[in-house]
Formats: sequence, C-alpha cells, structure tokens
Amino acid sequence: MSCKAISRSQFHIVNLRDYFDQIAAQWDGILEEKMMTARLREIVAGLSIEPRAAVLDVGCGTGVLFPMLLEKVGRDGHIVALDISSKMLKHAKIKGHPVTHIQGDAQWLPFPAKTFDWVVCNAVFPHFSDKLGALREIHRVLKDGGRLVICHANNREAVNEIHQTIGGVVARDTIPPEEETRRLLREARLDKIIVRNEPDRYLVLAHRQT
Repeated sequence: MSCKAISRSQFHIVNLRDYFDQIAAQWDGILEEKMMTARLREIVAGLSIEPRAAVLDVGCGTGVLFPMLLEKVGRDGHIVALDISSKMLKHAKIKGHPVTHIQGDAQWLPFPAKTFDWVVCNAVFPHFSDKLGALREIHRVLKDGGRLVICHANNREAVNEIHQTIGGVVARDTIPPEEETRRLLREARLDKIIVRNEPDRYLVLAHRQT
C-alpha cells in the first residue's frame, strides 16, 4: 500500500473516532428507538456459535451484542470487544459484562493468528476504509474453519441511505454491492459465502479457508 493510501486511511479513522466519540452517549437510545436491538437479537440467535467459543466483536460500540453473545458462548467462552472509539468503550464497560475491551481498528488487529472461532462485525463494515485489508486481518485472526459474520439491523439500501443522509465523515461509508462483497471475501481467502439482503436486515456469513 502506498504512503498516500495509508495517510488517507488513517485520516478517515481519526475522523471516525471523533464522530463515534460524539454520539456514544446517545447510541443505545438510537438503537432502541429504531427497534434495532430486537432484530440483532434474532440475528445472533440464528448463529451457530457454540459454548466455549472465542468471539471477537469488531466495532462493538456500547456493547449491544454482549448479552446475546455471552448467552451463546456460556461461562467458559470468551468475548473480546474492539472499537476505535474510547467513549463507546467507556459506555460498554459501564454495563459490567465479563468481556475484554480493547481500543483498536479492524485494519490492524492486535491479536495473534488463529485466535478466534468467530469474528462478528455489526454495523461497522461500511466504515472500513480498507475493506480488503480489514478482511485479511480478520482471516488472519480466525482459527481454521472459523467464521465471519457481517450484520446490520437494516438492509443494504437503508444503511447506505442513512450514511449518505448523515453526511460528513460517514457519507461515503457504504455496504458494497453483493458481487463486490463476495470478491473482497474471496480475495481475503474466506469462502462458503452467504449474503442475505432482507427487508429489515443484512447478513453475510463466511468461513476461513484452511
């Protein structure tokens, strides 16, 4: 990657961090107002996450998925929550769930290779300025046969319209068309790809190639 590309990516991350710091205090209220939590609960319930699994929640925000994921992995499982926003993490920590909180970015995951059984990216994929780079990092930290989940509590068109309406730093943060998403996943050596763009949700599932 060129120095110019790295600079542009880092600039976007800094601006995103500021943006999400500013809305952290209102985030839970926004989710409840738009009835997103119930849809996310349905999405997580449909995942075949097994007890004792190690799960990375990328872009965890204020921790909306924590109770859902903890119910899946049980007492012997492990949830690691990663977000670029320190204020999002602060609100997540206040909830007191037994989760490891780490500030960081998906494009440079601070974990050894083959650490996680699952990586969950809820409402964060559009914000990856280097989507292929982030997917390659996710592939690296997944165990052999591990699974990636990309999900939203709105469909692709609604997510893209919301970001364009908000404007500013998130105006161009969109979910790519299905064929582009599949190409990125394949280039990152993720396979068994499922893409579902339904009226009230968006879901991508993929496996780490061994």
